[in-house]
Amino acid sequence: MPKLEVLNVSGQKVSEIELNESIFGIEPNVPVMHEVVKNYLANQRQGTQSAKTRSEVRGGGRKPFRQKGTGNARQGSIRAPHYVGGGISFAPKPRSYRYSLPKKVKRLAFKSALSAKVRDNEIIVLDELALDTPKTKDMIKILTNINVYGKKTIVVTGDKNENVVIASGNIKGVSTSFVGEVNVYELLNHDYCIMTKNAIEKLEEVYA
Repeated sequence: MPKLEVLNVSGQKVSEIELNESIFGIEPNVPVMHEVVKNYLANQRQGTQSAKTRSEVRGGGRKPFRQKGTGNARQGSIRAPHYVGGGISFAPKPRSYRYSLPKKVKRLAFKSALSAKVRDNEIIVLDELALDTPKTKDMIKILTNINVYGKKTIVVTGDKNENVVIASGNIKGVSTSFVGEVNVYELLNHDYCIMTKNAIEKLEEVYA
């Protein structure tokens, strides 16, 4: 079973935590993680891009010149795609890019991402993370104490902590989430993942 040190907000080791092998110790499945990240990014797309086809462009209702006898290629409209100011061939139209994946695939990808983070020593466990006031300087001090300040980091707490969210909001490269919302893309898109002991316990409760 993988083990991690549990630190306090001063960066000192206070204990050790034994992680569940089936969540934090599996062999990361890279193709599945790639598929889930691709799905997440596709679902974020607004799909609002649009361009006009030749039937929607203003003008071009009259035949520009007679069919025969001019020496030119026959034309029916000056709004055909090969004309300047003409419509767009196969113009993109608003559509949804959303698609779904099986729940088992998403669970495997999430466990793979967590296991990859543990393998690369990129998960830092805190005994607790609570701020009395939502001050950025207090959050910076905590990040400095655990040697991740200035690095792309996601902070995952057991419950939504408003003070931590506000205090982290102005720090470049730092994101916050809680157990119910963190996803594979966020885990892989950050260099480090800070988790509270409470968050790990909740993860193991759900995914074990």
